[in-house]
Amino acid sequence: MSRISCHSHVKGLGIDENGIASEIGAGLVGQKAARESMSLIVDLIRSKKMAGRAVLIAGPPATGKTAIALALAQELGNKIPFCPMVASEVYSSEVKKTEVLMENFRKAIGLRVKEVKEVYEGEVTEITPCETENPLGGYGKTISNVIVSLRTVKGSKQLKLDPSIYESIQREKIEVGDVIYIEVNTGSVKRQGRSDTFATEYDLEAEEYVPLPKGDVHKKKEVVQDVTLHDLDVANARPHGGQDVLSMVGQLMKNKKTEITDKLRKEINVIVNKYIDQGIAELVPGVLFIDEIHMLDLECFTYLHRALESSISPIVIFATNRGMTTVRGTDDIKSPHGLPADLLDRTMIIKTMPYSQKEIFQILKIRSQFENVEIDEDALIHLSEIGFNSTLRYSLQLLTPANHLAKIYNSTSVDLKIIKEVTECFIDAKSSAKTLVENSDKFMK
Repeated sequence: MSRISCHSHVKGLGIDENGIASEIGAGLVGQKAARESMSLIVDLIRSKKMAGRAVLIAGPPATGKTAIALALAQELGNKIPFCPMVASEVYSSEVKKTEVLMENFRKAIGLRVKEVKEVYEGEVTEITPCETENPLGGYGKTISNVIVSLRTVKGSKQLKLDPSIYESIQREKIEVGDVIYIEVNTGSVKRQGRSDTFATEYDLEAEEYVPLPKGDVHKKKEVVQDVTLHDLDVANARPHGGQDVLSMVGQLMKNKKTEITDKLRKEINVIVNKYIDQGIAELVPGVLFIDEIHMLDLECFTYLHRALESSISPIVIFATNRGMTTVRGTDDIKSPHGLPADLLDRTMIIKTMPYSQKEIFQILKIRSQFENVEIDEDALIHLSEIGFNSTLRYSLQLLTPANHLAKIYNSTSVDLKIIKEVTECFIDAKSSAKTLVENSDKFMK
């Protein structure tokens, strides 16, 4: 069974073809106005008309802000980068706050590189390593070259390749009957799958079968690679030490995070812009989601201004549950949601509203099905009442212990009696606060 998180049931925004949100759709319940607003943001991101802008999801706790942001990621799919973070992550002892922000900004910007490569592609019909005497003497033998035969629908070809390619073939666990392609310039070998001529009638198989390639063995092929700007930063910043054991161990032992310089990023930006102008690469602005945005301070907010105005910038989505609160890094400047007025003015604000008891009932029903909890109708109604009077999170957290208690009592489902017993075991935050007020003299101040 896969691990279940708070938002595992969220599969999308639940919007129909007319842009209207259904009451219950793709795991989300209610918040129709917020979901419809976010679907417009999805359309703007897909049409690449949203870069360099910020969206703020504001609402009370447990009103589905993070769920809506994750639903946005599901709608966009794997092709568009989505980088989630919590604002408190910026407070690191090793790295500057602005560095953490910039790193996440660059993780949320994708680059789709289209490259025409000269390749040999086909089904392997022969792999024969040719051995020779070791030039250093001794009894051992070394691989001088490797003979690889490839065939396609159109014909076949025998290749005499470098011994380093034989190492790649062994690493990829390639054998006769596999469909592979070898890049001429780099010598890298990629296994695409097993040839479908070897497919059997079994339903469950570990192998992925691919058809026999058409055309000649030697051809030019367009290869599309998706990388983020942060991947490029890391690849160019990592120092390549010597090949001796001490150098390699030194690199392994160096577990501290090193900062990527601003100069390096500017150089990479110049190369990226050149590739875009030449048509080799295409910029894919992704989404950076910053939860608990009120945790950032004035320095970070100022830096966000600069980052948003950059020519290479993702779509930034903030989330907060704060009302009028002091902006961190200032003495007494109060502002809505804890954001400075100038940054707040730049954001498109989406509000989320508290759930009704009926909506809480539907959310609990979805979660109980997702967590395989058999629960009676009257127990679910009582649990939704508890959620409405306390918090949604509290009622959701009671599902798992109630299910465990039902197993102890050998009950087939969670009934009203079990729910009442669980609520006696665990109290909600409001009841806890009330207890503290009533018994304040018994607690340390």
